[in-house]
Amino acid sequence: MFRFSSSIVPSAIRAQNPSSLLKALTLSILHRSSYSSSSLSSSPSLSIWRRKKEMGKEGLFVVHELKRVASSAPRLESFMKSHVSRLLRTDLLAVLAEFQRQGNVFLSVKIYNAVRKEIWYRPDMFFYRDMLFMLARNKKAEEARQVWADLRSEEVLFDQHTYGDIVRAFTDGGLLDLAMEFYDEMRSSPDPPLSLPFRVMLKGLIPYPELREKMKEDFLELFPNMIIYDPPENLSNDEQR
Repeated sequence: MFRFSSSIVPSAIRAQNPSSLLKALTLSILHRSSYSSSSLSSSPSLSIWRRKKEMGKEGLFVVHELKRVASSAPRLESFMKSHVSRLLRTDLLAVLAEFQRQGNVFLSVKIYNAVRKEIWYRPDMFFYRDMLFMLARNKKAEEARQVWADLRSEEVLFDQHTYGDIVRAFTDGGLLDLAMEFYDEMRSSPDPPLSLPFRVMLKGLIPYPELREKMKEDFLELFPNMIIYDPPENLSNDEQR
């Protein structure tokens, strides 16, 4: 037989028949469950830059229209003021993510600059990381340098894993000078070095043995008890990649 806590069921209900008692208990449990769910939903959530970017109808319209007017500077600026500036935060970030996905550098940069002017904007590592990844894929060195200058002016710091991923992205994009500049920034970071980001970067440098050898020396100096795999010398570039 079930035993019901008197603290859960009011005394007026306990005096009634068992079916009323069970109904009251069920309602009480549902109420408590609803309160618990509400408390969870109000707890701190993921950074806005890491959430899934779901685009509404207004965002879809803006993406379509921006691509249509992109070739006309006056029409583009007019549309930015009349529509883009009115987008909700979620839609604006979704529009940026969509242009990044498409590799549309010009419009990604336009929306990136618009985001940084919003009153709710706060500097964030993931915001800059995603821009740099997109620029690396599209081999855009000048724009990448500007984004890097922006994040430094806002004192944004990357962790070691993100540094390693960025260096690897620019290496894969063939922008070796930038990749090595980011690597130097990584080495001067206050965070302690980690072996895994080095392995990620070293793998990307297999087609560039001289740069890889230099980084390998740094790795062995930092982690003297670890081993680095060296691919066969006759391995073709295609196979190495």
